[in-house]
Amino acid sequence: VLDGAGLDIDFHLLSPKGETLVFDERKSDGVHTVETEDGDYMFCFDNTFSTISEKVIFFELILDNMGEDGEDQEDWKKYVTGTDLLDMKLEDILESINSVKARLSKSVQIQTLLRAFEARDRNIQESNFDRVNFWSMVNLGVMVVVSAVQVYMLKSLFEDKRKSRT
Repeated sequence: VLDGAGLDIDFHLLSPKGETLVFDERKSDGVHTVETEDGDYMFCFDNTFSTISEKVIFFELILDNMGEDGEDQEDWKKYVTGTDLLDMKLEDILESINSVKARLSKSVQIQTLLRAFEARDRNIQESNFDRVNFWSMVNLGVMVVVSAVQVYMLKSLFEDKRKSRT
């Protein structure tokens, strides 16, 4: 939850069979890893316990091993001939490229998550800034009223209360 009262929300994740895989109540953040099967999954962010206040949420779906059937990776091998003379096999190069790709995608995911945390923290800081400004103005108003009352009281102490006859 990036913004909203309490920074909490309910989360449900249902499998294609209708079984509850994940159920979190009033959590501000969470990371869930699920082994999937074929079918449609349903996830729900529920804010019914706090219908008065709206929430801003961030979520990201990361699907690992999508489209890596092995057939596509093996297609390139039939076009390559005479690779036995190379010191480094093409399989090693492919392994290195896949490793770099996986690490790069993990870096992108972490940066996205850090941006979401930064946005949440910025919203909290702006809310605190507004609160501090409000109470500072209230404090300033009270100080002005108190100083005016003190000036009035001091003047009244030094007034001549006797009636003067001329």
